[in-house]
Amino acid sequence: MTNPPPVLILASASPRRRELLAGLGVAFEVMPAEIAEHEAPDSDPRKIVRHNAALKADWVAARRPDALVLGADTTVCIDRIVLNKPRDLAEARTMLRRLSGRTHTVYTGLAVRRHRDRLALEAEAASEVTFKPLNEAAIDRYLSLVDPLDKAGAYAIQEETGLIIASWRGSYTNIVGLPIEETKQILTRCGLCKDSREPD
Repeated sequence: MTNPPPVLILASASPRRRELLAGLGVAFEVMPAEIAEHEAPDSDPRKIVRHNAALKADWVAARRPDALVLGADTTVCIDRIVLNKPRDLAEARTMLRRLSGRTHTVYTGLAVRRHRDRLALEAEAASEVTFKPLNEAAIDRYLSLVDPLDKAGAYAIQEETGLIIASWRGSYTNIVGLPIEETKQILTRCGLCKDSREPD
């Protein structure tokens, strides 16, 4: 008789992360963490995403100590300035102007926690995205089609891509919000995903 796989909880309300994680074929629950994220625009983006991912995972793991908890956080950085979720449409417009015609970096931090045995694993990913030059009409059109307020940098690469994105380099799923390769590796270490190098 084999033991059932450990319960996995995604500590995020993001529908994008939920869809990406489901693609790995692992069973999981969703329990958004109720935490205040660190979002200082002049902070190191790598530290921000690792810190926030750990905050989310720890908050849920404290309430479900027997479960494996996956936390994730994504942000955008350009000119050493971190662009988190805009507070309003005016700030979203300012962000899109800054990104227009330029290349920026998208960072995601991952944290896995299980309080029962003090399991703590972390990983991160970085990808580059280049925007098309955007005039005010293009920004208006994008904002009329996409809700920017729940998205770091005020955009989603998977929504109306052709309007704003010229190219990207690195992990596409990282830009969406959950780098699948890194997620699979960290969950494999926890026994939830099979190592692709192992024979069937």
